[in-house]
Amino acid sequence: MEREALLKTKLDALVSEKNTERGLKEFADPLQVAKRFSDPYIALMCALFSYGSAKNIMKFLESLDFTLIDKEEKKIIEGVKDLKYRFQTSEDIKQIFITFARLKKAYDLEEIFTKPYKKSGKLVDGIKNFINLVYQINNYTSKGYTHFFGTAWQNEPKSPLKRYNMFLRWMVRKDELDLGLWKQISTKDLLIPLDTHTQKMALNLGLLKRKSYDFKAVLELTQKLKEYDFNDPIKYDFALYRLGQGGS
Repeated sequence: MEREALLKTKLDALVSEKNTERGLKEFADPLQVAKRFSDPYIALMCALFSYGSAKNIMKFLESLDFTLIDKEEKKIIEGVKDLKYRFQTSEDIKQIFITFARLKKAYDLEEIFTKPYKKSGKLVDGIKNFINLVYQINNYTSKGYTHFFGTAWQNEPKSPLKRYNMFLRWMVRKDELDLGLWKQISTKDLLIPLDTHTQKMALNLGLLKRKSYDFKAVLELTQKLKEYDFNDPIKYDFALYRLGQGGS
């Protein structure tokens, strides 16, 4: 118990230090781009392009014209031109912008995520609803496009859904770090945006036992963090990520 208390004290101190404007600017992070806009659709695009090195992510996000999300499809096709990013071809990126434009014209993004959540209490149901809608609104398919949006699951996800959970953290939590644009989701229902840095640090600190990088590890770590703050367990995410990123 003494070790647990010491660990909680250390993590709480890290949260106070890292969940700040200064903490965010310490290293490259896609949230730096998302925070320039108060638009959930732009934030989601930033989150879903967040794979690979943070510097490369930032460089790519800085090259995007997010105003294209609000334009006609012809303008999107002209505006995207030869943009490529890792698994996404220029055609993939055009179609991603077209899908976002169609969604924004027809749907409130918060409702897509919150309607199923209100019924089940599970945010993964909101994520699944969004993914299903993506493929209904645009029948384009490719490896890069599918990698970007992901695929829906039958019973429980196998993937940690890191990018979606990170987006939801940005949208739901409200402090110096996160945007807090959405009010219909409780912070206690958020799930840890588990990435390799966070997982490594959680294993080292004894917060996580499961070594597989999967959704079960997400549930295990989230549940453990609820012992430290039941109502806002994911406040520890950014501090753990920065610890892992720094190799501490």
